[in-house]
Amino acid sequence: MEINNTAISLFSGAGGMDVGFEKAGINVLVANELMPEAAQTYMTNHPECKMINDDINNVIDELSAYTGVDFVFGGPPCQGFSVAGKMNPDDIRSKLIFTFLDIVKKVKPKAFVMENVKALAKLEKWSSIRNRYLNIAEKLGYQCLPFVLNATEFNVSQKRERVFFIGVRDNSDIFYEYHMSNLLNQEKKKAPIIKNLLYDLGKAGTKKNPNTCTAKITFATHPIMRKSPYAGMYFNGQGRPINIDGYANTLPASMGGNKTPFVDEEYLYGDAKEDWVIQYHKGLLDGTITPKFEEAPTRLRRLTIREASRIQTFPDDYIFCGKKGKIYTQIGNAVPCNLAEAVAKATLNYIKEYE
Repeated sequence: MEINNTAISLFSGAGGMDVGFEKAGINVLVANELMPEAAQTYMTNHPECKMINDDINNVIDELSAYTGVDFVFGGPPCQGFSVAGKMNPDDIRSKLIFTFLDIVKKVKPKAFVMENVKALAKLEKWSSIRNRYLNIAEKLGYQCLPFVLNATEFNVSQKRERVFFIGVRDNSDIFYEYHMSNLLNQEKKKAPIIKNLLYDLGKAGTKKNPNTCTAKITFATHPIMRKSPYAGMYFNGQGRPINIDGYANTLPASMGGNKTPFVDEEYLYGDAKEDWVIQYHKGLLDGTITPKFEEAPTRLRRLTIREASRIQTFPDDYIFCGKKGKIYTQIGNAVPCNLAEAVAKATLNYIKEYE
């Protein structure tokens, strides 16, 4: 079968996964997204693609018109499976992974890729749902396996682990897991540390890097300590300090307020020799600092939209639509573009090599 590299994008969000698939040489014909702001962002950056801004359950018949595309890909909402959420199997969003397969059944692509949280692949709690998903895929004629990937190994400066269910139709390869794993490994590329990634954007508040989150950073009066300065909870709110000499933790969709991670701006741009939070953490541990409720020094400030977007590996000229809070949500919800590109290339190469 000749591969023309056409695709349907589901649960598209702002288009992070689409950027990666397009960079891999896959032409997205139609996309579907429910959130209006994300759909507008998608249309602004992907004008050649048809965007259907509606509940996916309302557009299954419309998407069926694209029967014969080579790929279906997307990341259904994961809150129902996430360890950061309530992990409720009855969450309506948990059922959308099967809606994804409903589209696959209709359009019969050569391959599909579904992204979700690591827990769906690893936790015993979700084993019955995971097995049901794989069994349905098999009945539809696909050999499908979950591959858990760490974004830092694929040129993304973020400790974000996700599962990709990769299914290939009419696939009798008994070494499928081995072959696909090898192809994914071939796409690995070490990510730059945060300091090197963000440095050229310049300090927050400039034209190139507007200061888009002004939520105060305050000290917790009852800090929960950990060995690492970047792992404890000694600031109020769920936003944590980022180790700019390493990688960011997973950027959450709840960014925009005090859940937005923060950096030491003076250390990021070389005005200081050490990250301020290291000394504060040390003082808390040795008892020379007594925690009290007050604002942190102004050199600590929240990630900007531009910085969060770059950590998620969106192109610098990517245009986000909506209010600031909605933009942060779009960025946090996205599949990192570079990670998506690696998965797309590996899937394409598998089809070309082992078909």
